[in-house]
Amino acid sequence: MNRNKIIIRTSIIGILANVFLAAFKAVVGFFTNSIAISLDAVNNLSDALSSVITIIGTKLAGRRPDKKHPFGHGRIEYLSAVTISVIVLYAGISALVESIKKIITPEAPDYTPVALIIVAVAVLVKIVLGTYVRRTGVKVKSDSLVASGKDALLDSVISASTLVAAGIYLIWGISLEAWLGAVISLIIIKSGIDMLREGVSSIVGERVDSELTNGIKETILKFEDVRGVYDLILHNYGPDSYIGSVHIELPDTYTMNQLDRLERDIADAVYCDHKVILAGIGIYSACTDGGKAEEILTDIRKTVMKYQYVLQLHGFSFNEDEKEIRFDLVIDFAAPDRNALYQQIVSEVQNKYPDYKLRATLDTDFSD
Repeated sequence: MNRNKIIIRTSIIGILANVFLAAFKAVVGFFTNSIAISLDAVNNLSDALSSVITIIGTKLAGRRPDKKHPFGHGRIEYLSAVTISVIVLYAGISALVESIKKIITPEAPDYTPVALIIVAVAVLVKIVLGTYVRRTGVKVKSDSLVASGKDALLDSVISASTLVAAGIYLIWGISLEAWLGAVISLIIIKSGIDMLREGVSSIVGERVDSELTNGIKETILKFEDVRGVYDLILHNYGPDSYIGSVHIELPDTYTMNQLDRLERDIADAVYCDHKVILAGIGIYSACTDGGKAEEILTDIRKTVMKYQYVLQLHGFSFNEDEKEIRFDLVIDFAAPDRNALYQQIVSEVQNKYPDYKLRATLDTDFSD
């Protein structure tokens, strides 16, 4: 079964389960006069709506590329996740308003054994449903399913808390309904904010998972004569769609025909192993005759790598005729001031080689 069908099937299961639970909880909440259980029913309806949005988003994201969207429509799934988080946030705020009203004008609940049994069953159903939806979401890389699964697991905690409140009322006669409703509302609001933050982060663009980037580098390094893999940049056009570029280091003896064939073979291997399209493969030329170039490279690497936060030096090039030295410098984002550190390093290297024109590029740590 393909990815989209799995997402849709899982979402349909979520819709049926949530509508079923919402109906029972609404009836229980009405007859027991329980604001907490009633709010829990509303939350179930919002979960069902989230599943509907997931299905719509998956359908739209699965549309074929067109002239206006040549990279496809996969990013719509991220918008679906953001929409779901907004719904959760709205449900939490609405519930908080209702709870505050009940705190101001409290009403005593009237619990029955049947009502409590229904809520207890709902807790178990939500735990099973939430675990299933979340695991499926992780498996197929669907942010919408992951968000729905997390929300369902949170619902199980909320439903369990209503049982605790019922127990306190039945044993000690203390009604915590309205206050519990307020606490539940705040939990829902926090969950909505967290989900919204994650969804927006995906849209903005996050660092690609290290397992994928390291796997791509390992695939490329298997080719004979490839001495290094650098500057791997991947652009995400949906949870399962990547297009990118990379630089590889090769001996300076390679001919154009050899380069052309190698680049094609690497692109084919990366797509076959990782389903990633390498739209561009740049070349760094590695000196093979040793001599002064190798000596200078060794010295500069020793000078540069002693600095904290320096991750890598690559793309080294030496031209004696033009008195020029080039290299790329990768500095960790964790550095307090990347530009200041870069200037300090360049200054030290330039002082060591005053007769040469130094062209050092501050490179970005795009991937692991």
